[in-house]
Amino acid sequence: MKIATWNVNSLSVRLPQVLDWLAANPVDALGLQELKLTDDKFPHMAFEEAGYKAVSHGQKTYNGVAWITRETGRDVVRNIPGLDDEQARIIATTIDSPNGEIRLINGYFVNGQEPGSEKFAYKMRWLQALHDWIQNQMTLHPRLVLVGDFNVAPEDRDSYDPVGLKDTIHHTVQERDHFQRLLQLGLSDAFRMFEQPEKSYSWWDYRMLGFQKNRGLRIDHILVSEALKSKVSACSVDRAPRKNKQPSDHAPVVVTLD
Repeated sequence: MKIATWNVNSLSVRLPQVLDWLAANPVDALGLQELKLTDDKFPHMAFEEAGYKAVSHGQKTYNGVAWITRETGRDVVRNIPGLDDEQARIIATTIDSPNGEIRLINGYFVNGQEPGSEKFAYKMRWLQALHDWIQNQMTLHPRLVLVGDFNVAPEDRDSYDPVGLKDTIHHTVQERDHFQRLLQLGLSDAFRMFEQPEKSYSWWDYRMLGFQKNRGLRIDHILVSEALKSKVSACSVDRAPRKNKQPSDHAPVVVTLD
């Protein structure tokens, strides 16, 4: 079973790329972020023709998340229950697998702009609410996978310039502490369960030849619960779509569960 995450930075622009990628990489579930379209404009038919079902939580111009799955999902939740938030950032669904049901949670985490700003304070509130909800979800669903664009580089090795970018957005102690608190709930960073090439990133700035010079960050993650940890056999970043014409600035991350 394969589960993937991909910030597509506008689904209306990159739908053909997503469909091409699914044809070449027939994963069982794909979490998308930054749809940048409303639910009434979501291309359900295109995914159905490709053999997938979709549930979405869209928003005009900004944000938006979706799950694209082989099997029809159930118990769909949009946004963090109890958090007053107008931004479409969370979608969860439950699917069946040969070894039992799996709870899938997909998030487009708050960027935060810069430490000390109102948007950073919003990020901290959002991350706290997420932590509390995930803790509850793991009690209800021991087999859980949390994916998304976390907008956090958890360690120095997840940044092309950890010294120059120290204490800037994505690199702050507060953000990294929140990431660690998710792991302390019993989640594992699937990518770091394996030996990986040095300077492995999932996002590269469009500017200043960011991708060509590999000036990137690893901010797209897949976390798996303890009940699934022993099933994880591989996790990798697929850099190929970043080479497309008019690509997203993010690349897909894929985990394999045996």
